[in-house]
Amino acid sequence: METTNTARTAHDAAYTPHDTAYYDHGTPAERWERARMFFDARDYAGAARVLAGLVQEVPEQTGPRLLLARAYYHSAQLGRAERELRALVERDPVEHYARLMLGRTLQRQGRHDEAAGHLRVAAALAGEFPQG
Repeated sequence: METTNTARTAHDAAYTPHDTAYYDHGTPAERWERARMFFDARDYAGAARVLAGLVQEVPEQTGPRLLLARAYYHSAQLGRAERELRALVERDPVEHYARLMLGRTLQRQGRHDEAAGHLRVAAALAGEFPQG
């Protein structure tokens, strides 16, 4: 049987998207690439499924946790996005993009006052200072 989804490898064909193993199999590098493929294809929920396990395995790495937060944000899982972004900012307070995303996530939840501080810090870290 020939598959029409060219993004799936022969190894992936042994799994269906409903199997947890579909998202969790392979080396960390293979899962990172799979998550990026899901993300690039705008399947943010699929990317989040892969990344959630990867982040548990390598919690100290910023890249997978930041992509997980972005996947949650784009799939409207804002509470989960906030949790991942807060973990990043707590560990690395000068992580510019995490601050920016945290501010935007809070804005999207209608928490504008709380968002403002994070957005100001993100702007300062990016070298953007108010004129005047």
